[in-house]
Amino acid sequence: MYNFPTKKLRSFSNFVKIVEVGPRDGLQNEKNIVPTEVKVKFINKLSESGLKTIEVTSFVSPKWIPQLADNSQVFKKINKVSDISYPVLVPNIKGLENALQVGVKEIAIFGAASETFSQKNTNCSISDGMKKAKAVIKEALKNNIKVRGYISCIIGCPYEGKIKPTVVANLAAFMLECGCYEISLGDTIGVGSPNKIKNVLSELNHVSNDTSKFAIHCHDTYGQALVNIYASLEYGIRTFDSSVAGLGGCPYAVGASGNVATEDLLYFLHEQGLETGVDLNKIIKIGDFISSQLQRRNQSKTGIAILTKEH
Repeated sequence: MYNFPTKKLRSFSNFVKIVEVGPRDGLQNEKNIVPTEVKVKFINKLSESGLKTIEVTSFVSPKWIPQLADNSQVFKKINKVSDISYPVLVPNIKGLENALQVGVKEIAIFGAASETFSQKNTNCSISDGMKKAKAVIKEALKNNIKVRGYISCIIGCPYEGKIKPTVVANLAAFMLECGCYEISLGDTIGVGSPNKIKNVLSELNHVSNDTSKFAIHCHDTYGQALVNIYASLEYGIRTFDSSVAGLGGCPYAVGASGNVATEDLLYFLHEQGLETGVDLNKIIKIGDFISSQLQRRNQSKTGIAILTKEH
């Protein structure tokens, strides 16, 4: 493995926050419906790993995402640890109302830096999508609900190709102005490279020079997730989304592989001397658990290597 230099990393915080998105972004792309009790067990195991943010589900219509139709049941049944945040994705006011009914404390709203992707994903333009998001954010804040923002396709779109960093910056600025505490920047189809990631982050400097307001969400389609994460670390980003066992993909981005595996991300960060507070061995076992439940191969290289070594 190539040894990355660590000089630049030492000028920033040594603590990195991991946002686990497997229960939502991971399971929503599975062909088969995962039983509610399996989801609950999965999330409860994650709560015992040291993770402080676990995205649980999405309050979207089952017509669009049938895999998450049991959103209310899952949220009500999980064991909620006091110092762990359990955000849910909310597409509209109706979704927010349903989330409020079960006691959700944090939500995520989303938009895309591509008109075509926005139409495919939400059946509306970027502009109309942001109007809806603004209404959701306003209502959430009124109810003392924290709001995180997602921006999809920050590098490229499966329909439009390359995306201009200025479009991403404008969306991020809008979301922050509306009241989002953090914006997760998603390389949805995994076409990013370090230079492309740096170009986006450089453009975001015009929006805010506070890097704590931004997170990176990488997919590993071309095996670039970890090098893109390293490039983000150099810029001072200290929050990353990941998914146990590399679960994920996007229903509206055919061919995109799963999220960067939490196991691989943790191994990389820990070997760089950075702290996460998350137990890698526990995450590896959880990855093995959910992969066996899904009857699929674990996509994490780290998890496979260590489990093989143990056996």
